[in-house]
Amino acid sequence: MTIRIKEILENGKVGELISASGWIRTRRDSKTVTFIELNDGSCFKNLQVTLDASNHSEILSALGTGTSVTVMGNLVQSPAAGQAVELAGDTVKIIGSVESDYPLQKKRHSFEFLREIAHLRPRANTFGAVFRMRNILSFAVHEFFQSRGYVYLNSPIITTSDCEGAGEMFRVSCFDPEKIPRNDKNEIDWSRDFFGKAASLTVSGQLEAEIFATSLGNCYTFGPTFRAENSNTSRHLAEFWMIEPEIAFADLKEDMNVAEDFVRYLFKAALSRGGDDLDFFDDRIEKGLKANLERLADAPFERITYTDAMTELEKHADSFEFKPSWGIDLQSEHERFITEKIFNGPVFVTDYPKDIKAFYMRLNEDEKTVAAMDLLMPRVGEIIGGSQREERYNVLVDKIKTMGLNIEDYWWYLDLRKYGTIPHAGFGLGFERMVQFVTGMSNIRDVIPFPRAPKLADF
Repeated sequence: MTIRIKEILENGKVGELISASGWIRTRRDSKTVTFIELNDGSCFKNLQVTLDASNHSEILSALGTGTSVTVMGNLVQSPAAGQAVELAGDTVKIIGSVESDYPLQKKRHSFEFLREIAHLRPRANTFGAVFRMRNILSFAVHEFFQSRGYVYLNSPIITTSDCEGAGEMFRVSCFDPEKIPRNDKNEIDWSRDFFGKAASLTVSGQLEAEIFATSLGNCYTFGPTFRAENSNTSRHLAEFWMIEPEIAFADLKEDMNVAEDFVRYLFKAALSRGGDDLDFFDDRIEKGLKANLERLADAPFERITYTDAMTELEKHADSFEFKPSWGIDLQSEHERFITEKIFNGPVFVTDYPKDIKAFYMRLNEDEKTVAAMDLLMPRVGEIIGGSQREERYNVLVDKIKTMGLNIEDYWWYLDLRKYGTIPHAGFGLGFERMVQFVTGMSNIRDVIPFPRAPKLADF
């Protein structure tokens, strides 16, 4: 039976007869011995395999970088630093040979180049480490909420309502683009489409999560969301994954408490389970990454109102490209200044002006602000956005109308306020932003297996 290399390196015993399979990362030859670095993706480190050149002379010429092989032999004590055992190969079987144009040779490749070969880039050291860390964090997400009794909800990907009111949504339609039906006003007749009305890919599972929070109690979604924003920055994707808990009988304060506990849990999971992958990020991607995660995992999460934050920013107005003033949304430079210069740590900014936030956020008593919060982190800025939801029927109706949304699209959402309404709150965390933060990767396209962005949907 083939044993995963991670298990071999952690638990292998000298003298043990084993079979190991994987891809050749590198090989080097002496007069009598060929040394192969074998990796199967289970861990960052390679298993060193030694082959007697005289016994394997016929096959050696075919053992190039990228070749997949199965090697059987005995584990022996390794003289090499950093590993206790290596595999003295007796038999080698080529599973898949490699043609001469194999693009992942033993040299440094740019991340831009590796995005062009997304079908092969998980074999590269960096991306193997990224996607193992993504796996660790994915598991930790479910672990956190399941251990606290939250119900996992699979919210729909296709929707007929716009949660954010932004209008930047991907249309879902079965119309023939050359024969789109129109009504007597020359408007697209969506009643003749598959769903009988205009439908899109979702930007959030929040509204559906509120249904479950007002029925089964605390719940969470963890699934793909979409934004048709024509942006080519290192911070934006057209398809990304969101984690959105919804907390029943909760206010903004409890919402922030859960968000803080959640972020700490993910940081600690990365630190305790990241192993060699996290060491690699710390050494090769961002110096001091581990120390920073350790500090943030135990640092106080400060809280400041938007109004007070804006007052502080206005004292340093000359430092910014976008001049701060009450009523504008915070820019990335403002967020980083708050976290890195004012507090030197995580910060919740609360109670934003109502005009720059979504319709579903609860109106505060001053009728100028809403019970919203953003969690800002050093280096990346906003990593979580959330709010207490507006549970009052009449207030919610007024907000939907004021924002110019079609109230008929939200009839079921309003029903939740008519039939046993409750205070509830929630937040959203863009999963790729969290993976970026934990790995130190600078471009969000490098922390999702197959990035979707303008002019990019090749794999």
